[in-house]
Amino acid sequence: MRDFATSDDPAVQAQLDRLARLSLPQGRYGLETIKAMLARLGNPQELLPPTFHVAGTNGKGSTCTFLRFMMEEQGLVVHSATKPHLVRYNERIRVAGKLIDDGLLADLLGEVLDKCEDLAPSFFEVTTAATFLAFAHIEADACVIEVGLGGRFDATNVLVHPSACGIASLGIDHEAFLLREDPGAPDHPLARIAFEKAAIARKGVPLVTQAYPPEATAQVVRIAKQAGASVAMRGQEWVAQATDKVIAYRDAAGSLTLPLPRLPGLHQTDNAALAVAMLRHQRDIAVASDAMARGLIAAHWPARLQELGPGPLTAIIPGTECILDGGHNPDAARVIAAELANRPVLNVVVGMLANRGIEDFLAPLAPHIDRLWAIPIPGHDHHAPETICQAARALGIGTVIPADDVRKALESVSATLARDSDDRPQTVLITGSLYLAGKVLALNGEIPE
Repeated sequence: MRDFATSDDPAVQAQLDRLARLSLPQGRYGLETIKAMLARLGNPQELLPPTFHVAGTNGKGSTCTFLRFMMEEQGLVVHSATKPHLVRYNERIRVAGKLIDDGLLADLLGEVLDKCEDLAPSFFEVTTAATFLAFAHIEADACVIEVGLGGRFDATNVLVHPSACGIASLGIDHEAFLLREDPGAPDHPLARIAFEKAAIARKGVPLVTQAYPPEATAQVVRIAKQAGASVAMRGQEWVAQATDKVIAYRDAAGSLTLPLPRLPGLHQTDNAALAVAMLRHQRDIAVASDAMARGLIAAHWPARLQELGPGPLTAIIPGTECILDGGHNPDAARVIAAELANRPVLNVVVGMLANRGIEDFLAPLAPHIDRLWAIPIPGHDHHAPETICQAARALGIGTVIPADDVRKALESVSATLARDSDDRPQTVLITGSLYLAGKVLALNGEIPE
């Protein structure tokens, strides 16, 4: 599926149009193309400041965010690369703490495409090459780079000697790519996911991880050993326990008592702890505990259990809590369900891409959903609203309504609440896709900066 992007800047849009015309590689796996591209560009990935490389199924973007904010609170200048973008392509490349400006972005994309278009690169390979160019040419103290898909064959997996590598939570996602037939890979699904993610391990570099089931743990340890990386696994080399007030962290260097992050959800304490562990297990960047504490509080990351503020969309449902989450796989759904289980009435607006399993995503949420509205995701291959409705009915969700778009869905929510005599607090959750989340943020005037 193409990762569509648009820009209000004509120069950027011209380069994004070139990106959109690139063919989608079918059945091409490996790093040969990105390595050839980077060689033509002077191998900028070898010129980066100390770099933190983060993989995982869920939580890797939040972990990257905590890393950035903690280092910035130390007074360091930080480049960061995350994905996907929600509203603007520029969100993928943050240079010295700010989203890349349009002029530089247009120049970098043009340079990469001019020099490498004949190599038939993918959207992600061009983006990665442009990111490395920006990070190599503009001075900073550190880089934080999020893996896009998997790890073994992700375009970012060309870093020679990062300061630390991290793996966030593991779960089943992107099955067509990560669970495709491969004689050299393990058969067990979660072990296979671990096999793919752990491939970011590098010789002499700490690989810092969460705790996983035995089949995944075995693969992480095996791949790290093959690479010559040391493993710092939660529950072994480091531990962290969250209470309702603090995170108690401990490793061989000592103990820390840190504040809970402001990002909502108990799962964010896990992501925060992983980021802390990554900083504590490397030697290139010094970050004091008080800077870590300030960074955890300051960190913000859109479309992750985000309560939408005043805007054109929330004005449709005045006085109603409206939460946006881009979760789209079963593990993400379980996190959302745990956070919202205590809401008296939960109204859900959901749209999902066609390559996602509807039933698997909705199953953890279904016991908590009072009403569901199903919508399309314009511009992307998506499940038809009626298909989502059928799956929701099969899961026992009583009130299920198709709608043409998110605005129409919220208008229907508003009309339903007006007719309902229930005076309990109402919550609206919009979920199912980061692409949908981006459209919602744009429509509500909450553009990530």
